[in-house]
Amino acid sequence: MEAEPGFKAGFWWDLFHHGSFAIYPIANEHFIAIMYPFVPWTGLMILGYCFGIFFTSKFTSAQRQKILLRFGLSLIGFFIVLRAINIYGDPYPWTTQTNGFYTFLSFIKVHKYPPSLAYMSVMIGIAILTLSLLENIQNKITKAFRVFGRTAFFYYILHFYLLHVICMILFFSRGHSLNDALQAMQSIPFLFSIKGEGYSLGIVYLLWVFVISILYPLCKWYDSYKTAHKEKWWLSYL
Repeated sequence: MEAEPGFKAGFWWDLFHHGSFAIYPIANEHFIAIMYPFVPWTGLMILGYCFGIFFTSKFTSAQRQKILLRFGLSLIGFFIVLRAINIYGDPYPWTTQTNGFYTFLSFIKVHKYPPSLAYMSVMIGIAILTLSLLENIQNKITKAFRVFGRTAFFYYILHFYLLHVICMILFFSRGHSLNDALQAMQSIPFLFSIKGEGYSLGIVYLLWVFVISILYPLCKWYDSYKTAHKEKWWLSYL
């Protein structure tokens, strides 16, 4: 529908299907920011909740690993077929490039904001396949993964604010003024970014490692707190 000439998204379309930082003013200097579309992400969260049954005592480790392997490979296979057909599943069809490598990159370039069916299939497929491969591996790395997995929403909330603080510090460290910040935030609130500016991929990865290192102890503490206070049922949703 969005590709049709004259199509114009409105509030309800953005709320349920598109989102992706759509801004709607509701009063003087007040607005609603729709960052994520309701339908696809809520559907994925519900599926994740239902998927939790495989990690209960009803399934042995061997059974769970086999189920995860089949689910993961099936989703990846579905992605390959869907993407190869190149008609439905993502708003941007892949194209033949100057060489095979760039054609491959075009093939796997799928839309995250909002998430397309192709994106959901390949990313969730890889995640489930990884769970299968890590089922019987126990080391410091997998323990760290488990901590983040058990505190995913807690991590998300903290990392959102931490990244914005880091972005703000880097913004002003480059000599920008408060007026520059206000101008940059005309389109997206708390953006702290000037078009054309940025950092190399290596710097981005360093910042990523830094953020994870800062938040890991907090997530580990929260995981322990949540485990020790099972009577507080609402903690399981954070």
